[in-house]
Amino acid sequence: MSQKIVVDTRNVSRHFGQIHAVDNVSIAIQRGEIYGLLGPNGSGKTTLIRLILGLFRPTSGSIRLLDVEMPDKKVLSQVGYMTQASALYEELTIRENINFFAEIYGHCDTRWINEIIDLVDLGDRAKSPVRTLSGGMRQRTSLACAMAHRPQLLLLDEPTVGVDPQLRVTFWSYFHNLAESGITLIISSHVMDEAERCDRLGFLRQGRLLAEGSAEELRQTKGTATLEEAFLKFASNDSQGGVS
Repeated sequence: MSQKIVVDTRNVSRHFGQIHAVDNVSIAIQRGEIYGLLGPNGSGKTTLIRLILGLFRPTSGSIRLLDVEMPDKKVLSQVGYMTQASALYEELTIRENINFFAEIYGHCDTRWINEIIDLVDLGDRAKSPVRTLSGGMRQRTSLACAMAHRPQLLLLDEPTVGVDPQLRVTFWSYFHNLAESGITLIISSHVMDEAERCDRLGFLRQGRLLAEGSAEELRQTKGTATLEEAFLKFASNDSQGGVS
């Protein structure tokens, strides 16, 4: 894996009035790495992703994405973003949605689109309008749309919510294949067993980065058998004003 830094946030904060949604977060993510943002709802995961994308300006600190100071629109053609909420066109079919997002970025490769439709296991529904889909199918279509233009960086906000366990395994296998090809992935989650599949993790709580490292490193640091126990110990230490 190349050591090139793809995402570099330095002392980044974002305040909404008195709410510190992201509080002095510094992370550096390498090319071809799967980095997991792990924390409960409201911990700042989605806000941090939006800051990295340039959708929000930081209250303080700086962000570089693919060697470009953010926010800057010129790098977004190399980035795929899957939101928690569906951002699909209801009257278009699955294939039409994916084609649309690919064409926006000037990269409509039929073979690639067929591959990602197969990945999300929607080949037999490719001609179905989005309005006819279940929640899980919408989630799978959203993932395909995020990958439609072959981005170098994928930001996936809770990508496997509503996806059945067998397909979740398929997704993660594919995520690892993408990483091996040099694509960088940032994946937010509150599911501990998914976190085990990431190369490195950042534990977020109330907008702060509590700890960072591989799953094994985080467990060893707190002497726990599970990531959940490690997270709770880091969170307890943070609440007491200690140093993790």
